[in-house]
Amino acid sequence: MDKEVIKSIITAKQREILGLELLERPLDIEKNMNYVFVGLRRAGKSYMLYQHIQALVKSKRAAIEDILFVNFEDERFGDLQAKDLDLFLEAYKELYNRKPIVFLDEIQNIKGWEKFARRLADSKCRVFITGSNAKMLSKEIHSTLGGRFLVKETYPFSFEEYLNFNKTRLPENWEYNSDLCAKAARLFKGYFYDGGFAESFLLQDKRSYLNSLYQKILLGDIIARNAIRNDNAIKLLVKKLAESVLQPTSANRLKNIISSTGISVSRNTLIDYLKFLEDSYLIFGISNYSDKLSDKETIKKRYFWDNGLLNIFLFDSDTKLLENIVAIKLTKIYGENLFFYRKNIEVDFFIPSEKRAIQVSYSIEDEASRQREIKALLKLSEAYPLKHLEIITFSAADTITENGKTIKVVPIWKWLLSK
Repeated sequence: MDKEVIKSIITAKQREILGLELLERPLDIEKNMNYVFVGLRRAGKSYMLYQHIQALVKSKRAAIEDILFVNFEDERFGDLQAKDLDLFLEAYKELYNRKPIVFLDEIQNIKGWEKFARRLADSKCRVFITGSNAKMLSKEIHSTLGGRFLVKETYPFSFEEYLNFNKTRLPENWEYNSDLCAKAARLFKGYFYDGGFAESFLLQDKRSYLNSLYQKILLGDIIARNAIRNDNAIKLLVKKLAESVLQPTSANRLKNIISSTGISVSRNTLIDYLKFLEDSYLIFGISNYSDKLSDKETIKKRYFWDNGLLNIFLFDSDTKLLENIVAIKLTKIYGENLFFYRKNIEVDFFIPSEKRAIQVSYSIEDEASRQREIKALLKLSEAYPLKHLEIITFSAADTITENGKTIKVVPIWKWLLSK
C-alpha cells in the first residue's frame, strides 16, 4: 500500500476524531499502561478510543499529532497482512518524526497482529487495541503479548448511560424526586425492548437495525471467522437459545432439539458453536451452584448480552427480557461468582460470596406467584446464611418481612440504577 495514501488516512482520522461530539462513558485508564478493548460488535469499543484521545488532547497530555489511529475495518486495508503493519509506523514517522500513541481498531482482522503489538509495547509505545472476539484473550495471545496489556470489556449502554443520552442525568438522592422517577420509568420501556446500542437510539426502525447487526455478528464474527460450514445449525442454535433463556440447557438437549428438525450436528460441534457464540460476545452462561463440576461446564442458563438482540427472536418477550437484563448486570458485577440454584428449589440468581439471592418475576400481584418467589428465597436462606434477599419485578415495589427475613421487592428500572 502506498505510504502517501496512508499519510492522508492518518491525518484525516486525526481531524475526524477531534470533530466528534461524544457523550462521556465511564472509562478508567491507567496512565502508563497498554489496553485491549474487547466486546460485542458496535458496543462502543472504538467510541472508547475516541473518548480517550479527546481526553488526552483536552488535558494537554498529548497533541492530536501524537495519535496514530488505524481502523482495520476500512475497506482500503482489505489485503493487508501482518508484514505490512510497519508501513503505518513509517508513514507516521515521515509525517511527524516522533513516537506515536498507537490505536489499532478491530485488529483481529489481521492474522498475526499479536507480535506487532508486542513489538510496539517493547519499544515503549503506548498501545490501545480493540477487537470483537474473546479469542484475543486466549492464553496463547496473552503469552505473546507478555502481560503488557490490560483488558477492558466493553458493553452496550447501561440504563444510566441511556438516560444520559436522553438528557436525563441523575443527581444525588434522585430516587426521592417523583418527577425524575416517573421520567426514568417511562424511558426504561424503550431500553428494555430495544437494548443499549447507541446507534439505534435515534432510529425509528430499531428492529431492522438490530436484525442487520445480528446478521453481521453471525455471518462475520462467528460463521466466517470460524469457517463454519453448517450455518443452518448455528442459526437454529441461536434461535433455540433465545427461546430457552429462562431454562438451563445442556449440550445434549440442544443437540437433540436441532437434530429433531433434520439438521445433523454432533455434540462436540455443538459445544464448539456455543464457544464461538460466547467468543463473539453474543451470549454468556451461568451455572447451577448445586451441580457437580462437570455439569457446571455443560448445563447452563444462557443469556444474550443485549436485550435488543434477544428481542428480535421473541414474541411473548416480557418475562424473558426481564430475567435477561438482570443477568447482564449481575454478570458484569460478579462474573464467574454468579450462579443460579436448582436443587429441590429454584432460585434465579445466587451469589454465595455476597450471601445474596435474587428472584425475578414480572409481577407478584397474583398471590400464588408472590408466595412461590418468597418461599424459594426463604428455603435457600435455610441452607445458606443469606443477608440480601430480593425480588425484581417490572414495576412493583415493596418490603416483605417473613420468618425473620427481609425481602426487598424492587422495580427493574430502579434496580438497574442502584449502585
